[in-house]
Amino acid sequence: MRTHAQAVVIGGGLIGCSILYHLTKLGWTDIVLLERDELTSGSTWHAAANIHGLHDNTNITRLQHYTMNLYKELEQETGQSCGVFQPGSLYLAQTEDREHQLMLQAAKAKLYGMNFYQIDRDEAERLHPLVDFDGIRCIMYEPDGGNVDPSGVTNAYALGARQNGAEILRFTPVTGTEQQPDGSWIVRTPKGDIRADWVINAAGLWGREVAAMAGLTLPLMPTEHQYFVTETIPAIAALDRRLPSVADRDGEYYLRQEGLGLLVGAYERDMRFWAEDGTPQGFGHELFADDLERIEDNMMRAIDRVPAVGEAGIKRVINGPMIWSPDSNVLFGPVPERKNYFCCNGIIPGFSQSGGMGKLAAEWIVEGETTMDMFVWDVTRFGSWATKEFTKARVENQYAHRFSIHFPGEEREAGRPVRTRPVYEMQKDMGAVMGLNYGWEHPLWFAGEPGTGDTNGFTRQNWWGPVGEECRALRAAAGIIDISNFAKYRVKGAGAEDWLNAVFANTMPKTVGRSCLTPLIGKRGGIAGDATVTRLAEDEFWIVSSGMAERYQKRFYDMVPLPAGTTFEPMTEAVCGFNVAGPRSREMLQRLTNTSLATEDFPFMRSKRIELAGVECIALRVSFTGDLGWELHCATEDQQRLYQALIEAGREFGAVPVGSRALMSLRIEKGYGSWSREYSPEYWPQEVGLDRLVKMQKDFLHKRAAAEVMAKPARETLVLLAIDEGDVTASNADATGGEPIFKGGVGIGKVTSGAYGYSVGTSLALGYVKNAEPGEAVEVMILGRPHRARILAEPPFDPKGERLRA
Repeated sequence: MRTHAQAVVIGGGLIGCSILYHLTKLGWTDIVLLERDELTSGSTWHAAANIHGLHDNTNITRLQHYTMNLYKELEQETGQSCGVFQPGSLYLAQTEDREHQLMLQAAKAKLYGMNFYQIDRDEAERLHPLVDFDGIRCIMYEPDGGNVDPSGVTNAYALGARQNGAEILRFTPVTGTEQQPDGSWIVRTPKGDIRADWVINAAGLWGREVAAMAGLTLPLMPTEHQYFVTETIPAIAALDRRLPSVADRDGEYYLRQEGLGLLVGAYERDMRFWAEDGTPQGFGHELFADDLERIEDNMMRAIDRVPAVGEAGIKRVINGPMIWSPDSNVLFGPVPERKNYFCCNGIIPGFSQSGGMGKLAAEWIVEGETTMDMFVWDVTRFGSWATKEFTKARVENQYAHRFSIHFPGEEREAGRPVRTRPVYEMQKDMGAVMGLNYGWEHPLWFAGEPGTGDTNGFTRQNWWGPVGEECRALRAAAGIIDISNFAKYRVKGAGAEDWLNAVFANTMPKTVGRSCLTPLIGKRGGIAGDATVTRLAEDEFWIVSSGMAERYQKRFYDMVPLPAGTTFEPMTEAVCGFNVAGPRSREMLQRLTNTSLATEDFPFMRSKRIELAGVECIALRVSFTGDLGWELHCATEDQQRLYQALIEAGREFGAVPVGSRALMSLRIEKGYGSWSREYSPEYWPQEVGLDRLVKMQKDFLHKRAAAEVMAKPARETLVLLAIDEGDVTASNADATGGEPIFKGGVGIGKVTSGAYGYSVGTSLALGYVKNAEPGEAVEVMILGRPHRARILAEPPFDPKGERLRA
């Protein structure tokens, strides 16, 4: 047994073996996998192991496509069968919303060269004669869909890793992980200790227990999950081919051929948690008692769709454990609070994603960053606020609604509220409909009546009109936007300016009271973040950036050591904020302060400490709305007093409270990008339009990578599109993000954000395109159908920035 390794992978299930294999593909061979029992113990061995390529998230779709193609290559490389069956998959839509979802996925498949397309009923009946297609609006076919053998795939990854030099130790439980002063780890086992540069937690059902050894808490919760296999069905036995699987998600079950029978699984509403307080150490290949009554409703819907299910006896029932995160996506990536500790936990569609996860994990560990932006998977999307109670409530919702459509902008109530500000109840009384941002409740929009909630769908919903009223009120007079969920930091000390210059790409302000916008550069030269940095004093700076990225960007801040005597202090909890914007915002705010807000005294991109309605504030003259405005940051205990004063003062000027959905529309009217949508490590500074803020005359984090990518021509460019009003009216839908963009039938890009521009009377979308110029006509695939659009040469609102600087 090795005593040193570049990396130790903990967990010999599907994902652990995939990570081990992919690490060897990137050249690491001094690596070892430790498994407490046999490979596949836990949840891998009993999985239904279905594979499919399409997902609502574009990058997850690309990774699932990679995974599906990998299995046959893995068989050829290792000689180990993966038990790959790819008779195809049929996707059924019983509702208009499901049809919209499938049509959009088909458009994405066309953009990325994948096989997923609509077929008619005659073709569907030929492919699967046992299905009754009555009541089906739309049928999609994925020729590569199917299933694999769980043990075969896992052992193929393991064999490939061994052939490339990795070591796998079965029956070797990990009893401790201890970080050393130099950042390395001691991994303790009954067979001896291993000193490792990296620890990779892929422990599946035991992910919580392994994390606890390193002093970490992961938001994970196991549940039971059942499927059953029927006896032989004569109609299947008579066929000379394998039937495609059936994805009838409106029916809330899945179905595929297994042997000469059918396998039917369900995510029932009457779900059951398991091992809430910890997975038993002795658990391995056990199953739970059958409880088919819980999935009876799902079974009956399956029988209605495929009558042969009800005519066959049940051969066996599998009721085994799965472990979930609060949003059913994997907890993935290095934990910011521990050096070189990597998580890959809470995987649900593992056999569709195992290859992609292994590939990205290896890229991150070996090369320092993934080639795709996967914040949707990043472990940092949750913080300590994701308590056991929150996790349990969200997992229950995710499980019971596994096949429900996750609509654009949908906000689910389970487990909330978790984090609230002092004005929360006041805003609710004003009719605020709340959303969740990194645990914080914040207003999405303001309804006429308290207690109103969202409706959800792909078309315009109940909030569309009220959000328009908010936007028009702000553009005509003023709006008050709660921006407390923005991440805020104070950097103070003699070395503050030098440290900030070493972290960020732009040059920090030299003069007290000045602000700058600055990118944060990733390991591969892309945009890992953006921030506004303000010099408050000679030795003090204020940073404002994306709230959801607070824990994510900690990784980057920690890469540059703080100089002695300099402090970096997160202030998001201690400080709240409002953006007051609009043409009358100056008049309104001037009533509350003795500080002159005139342009000559308080120009754009300047800051001051001011007193507003008796509340001490840091006032920044910036606005994400693209309009005249100020950001006002105050102590949390003063938030309610300040908000009350702003609301009361605003009545005289026609100012209204404004939510984040209106802010989305307003910033798109101005063409402003947003982190995790337009700004991403995947995109280079010149592609995003931020290259002017990258100052190559100084040193900063990942400067060499920035220089390399900025020396190359842009692969694609961020543009603003105006969508044809006739097409939008016909579909009653705006772009929301992820829609493919075509020109002359050729895919040229995708939408990153979309909204109706209420003050300019145009449906708008931001997105990346290649081989297209301003003024050209393109097609945006809203609801999966082409909508005519034109690339704009400038934003439709205040293109010269006259109102912003007024």
